[in-house]
Amino acid sequence: MSSRRVGIAGVGTSSFGRFPEQRIEELAWEAIAEAIDDSGLSVSEFDAAFVGSVFGPPGVANRVLAGAGLGGIPAFKIEAACASGTVALHEAQHAVASGRYNNVLAVGVEQLSTKFAGPIVPEPGDPEGRAGLAMPALYALQASRYVQQHQLDAALLAEVAVKNKAHGALNPRAHLSGTPPTSAEVLESRPIAGPLTLLQCCPMSDGAGAAVVTTLNASSNSHVEIMTSQFSSGPLWTSVDDAPWGFRTVASTAARAFAETGLSVQDVDVFEVHDAFTIGEILTLEAIGVAAQGHGAELAPSGHTQLGGPQPVNPSGGLLSRGHPLGSTGLAQTAELVWQLRGQAADRQVAGAEIALLETMGGGAAGVDANACVIALLRGPTR
Repeated sequence: MSSRRVGIAGVGTSSFGRFPEQRIEELAWEAIAEAIDDSGLSVSEFDAAFVGSVFGPPGVANRVLAGAGLGGIPAFKIEAACASGTVALHEAQHAVASGRYNNVLAVGVEQLSTKFAGPIVPEPGDPEGRAGLAMPALYALQASRYVQQHQLDAALLAEVAVKNKAHGALNPRAHLSGTPPTSAEVLESRPIAGPLTLLQCCPMSDGAGAAVVTTLNASSNSHVEIMTSQFSSGPLWTSVDDAPWGFRTVASTAARAFAETGLSVQDVDVFEVHDAFTIGEILTLEAIGVAAQGHGAELAPSGHTQLGGPQPVNPSGGLLSRGHPLGSTGLAQTAELVWQLRGQAADRQVAGAEIALLETMGGGAAGVDANACVIALLRGPTR
C-alpha cells in the first residue's frame, strides 16, 4: 500500500488534430506549460519526469524536458502502446507515494501525422500482421463477434459514436469538434471493416497531455487525489478464448482498483475510457461492471452514459472525437477528469462529479490479451 497520499496539482493539454508542420516537442511544451502553471510550482521544484510516447523520436523524453526548462532531472521514457501516457501517470503516482520523489511530471506526446498515411498495422511477424489485419479490422472482428453472440442489431454500435461526437462538439480542443452526426450519418459513412464505418473509428491525431503529480497535504485543497492506480499486462490470448480480447485484463484491473479503495462502480460519477472504436467503449464498460455482458450497447441509446445521464462516459468526446495521439491519450483523459472533478469543464461539466474512473488499454497483438491496461480512481477536492 502507498505510504503517502498522492494527488494531481495541475494538468494541461495541447489542442488535438493533425499538425505535421510542428515539431513533436512543441506539442509537449504547450501541455507542460499549462500543467506547471496550473500547479503553482516552479520548474526548479521537479524531481523527475515520465514521458509516454509510442512513435516519438529517440531521446524524446530529454528533448521535451530540456526545451521546457526541465533538463537535468531524471527522464524516463514509457512505451506501452495506447496506454503509454497512463502508464507514465501510474509510474509518477507510485514514485511519489513511495517517497522516491516529491514532485513529478507525467507527459504524453505523439505526432501520428508524420508517421502514418493510413491505419496502424501490427508487426509483420505477428499473427495479425501476417494476416494483413490493421487495427480497425481487429476491432471489427470484436464487433462482429459481439453482435452475433448477443443477437444484436449492429446499428446499436453507432450510438456510441453519436454520443461521443456530441460530447466532442462541446470540447474546443477536440480533433473533431464540428456538428455531431446523426445515427444514420454514422452508419452511412464510409465502410472501414464491417460492421465498423469511418465515424465509428478514432482519427489519427497529434497532441500532448501533462499532469503534475505531488503529495497531498492540508493545503492541497485544489488537488485531485489519485485514490488508486492499477496497472496490468495481459496474459496470452487466442481468438478461441471465451472472453473477447482485452476483456479479462480490464476486468481484473478494475476489480483491484475497486477492492483497494472500497468503492464500487456505482460510486463513479464520470468515466474516461478507451474508445478507439465504438465496440471498445461497449466492451470496456461491461468489463468494468457498468453493464452486464451483452448489455453494454444499450447504455448510450438509453442515455445512461450521455452528459446529463446517471454516469456520463467520455465527456471530452473520447478518442472517437477528441482524437487518439497514442502516447498522449491517457493524459488527455486525465486532464478531462481533473477538470470535471474541479468543476472546470464548462459546457460539458458533469454536475456534482466527485469520483472519476480513468481506463486506458494499450495494444493486444502478438497473441496477448493486452500490452498494458491502467485503471485509476480519482477523487475531487472539496468544493
